Amino acid sequence: MAGRLVIIGAGQAGFALAAKLRSLKDDRPITIIGSEPCLPYQRPPLSKKYLLGEMDFDRLAFRAETWYAENEVEIRLSTPVEAIDRAQKVVRLFDGSVVPYNNLVLATGATPRRLPASIGGDLTGVVTVRDKADADALAGEMKAGRRLLIIGGGYIGLEAAAVARKLGLDVTLIEMADRILARVAARETADAMRAIHQAEGVAIRESTGLTRLIGLDGRVKGAELSDGTVLDVDLVIVGIGVLPNDLLASEAGIETMNGILVDAHGRTSDPEIFAVGDCAVQDWHGERVRLESVQNAVDQAEAVASVLAGGEEPYRPKPWFWSDQYEVKLQIAGFNLGYDETLTRPGAREGSLSVWYFRQGHLIAVDAINDAKAYVTGKKLLELGRNADRAILQNPAEDLKQLLA
Repeated sequence: MAGRLVIIGAGQAGFALAAKLRSLKDDRPITIIGSEPCLPYQRPPLSKKYLLGEMDFDRLAFRAETWYAENEVEIRLSTPVEAIDRAQKVVRLFDGSVVPYNNLVLATGATPRRLPASIGGDLTGVVTVRDKADADALAGEMKAGRRLLIIGGGYIGLEAAAVARKLGLDVTLIEMADRILARVAARETADAMRAIHQAEGVAIRESTGLTRLIGLDGRVKGAELSDGTVLDVDLVIVGIGVLPNDLLASEAGIETMNGILVDAHGRTSDPEIFAVGDCAVQDWHGERVRLESVQNAVDQAEAVASVLAGGEEPYRPKPWFWSDQYEVKLQIAGFNLGYDETLTRPGAREGSLSVWYFRQGHLIAVDAINDAKAYVTGKKLLELGRNADRAILQNPAEDLKQLLA
């Protein structure tokens, strides 16, 4: 039996790794250390169905509590880690105790960026959405008729806007860049999503930043924007990206660079220590990237589990993402980093479309808005390493199945 494996982080990646090891019949001792009081759970529904009251929290748990005992996986909740002692091969906890390890996996995730206190970031009513505590706090604030300001026009901000409108809030979204989704999607996708939100009553203000939040008795009451406008607000959701939780690694002398650097097997600069999920920086066609998605968290964790169990197969990411907004499903296959050309194709359903990304003539990603056929086809092409025939894409009368012929 191999020595003890300690996993720091009880999120999607940490749980997936432990579960995969057990499915591989690996019987080494496993300890999962989590800072939250909850058993590992799904995060994406927190800001959607859970916040809307359509799903109870119990349904979000990956497994019942009995699974951990039955699979001999020790789980320590509400347990923050103070430090990693690589010389002694122990994890030091804030309560003064230590947990020895033979191998260590860092599945520490990421933390939402917050507004500085100097511009009102510490006022009551200014929130981020990442975990159950955030969602619970927000649920008590999301009341019909309230005036909500969302800062940030990425997927988090847009998903929050959709939920808020469903709950009857008056929503204004500001984005400092010249358009929403500027960092993650093409202008064509942004245009489509903007139109959907505006039709639902969201006021979207692009090329507009926040100067400061205005408080009264410690609670947010207004917002001064970069164009001089002052808005009355009751609630602010901050969706301006995340920071990888790499401090434990860097303080332990493990190499970091806006995340924890790993090789194709998930190993850090210390060969006994691995990193997976949102905190891990990996190679993507010569670029160092963090792939912030459930799919990557699971696939990378399972790949590392296979390595720990004796395998040698490197992890080759095949990214896909999704975003649910109103009745719209945006599905993304691939990773559009460095694209230099896009093609837009209308879908069969009214309002559906797909955006196909190319780099140096080769297909690298597809955005599909209410267009499952485009998503499935694009994903298959990417998995097969095949290009897309532009003549077929540019002719809506042509069946996408021909791309796979």
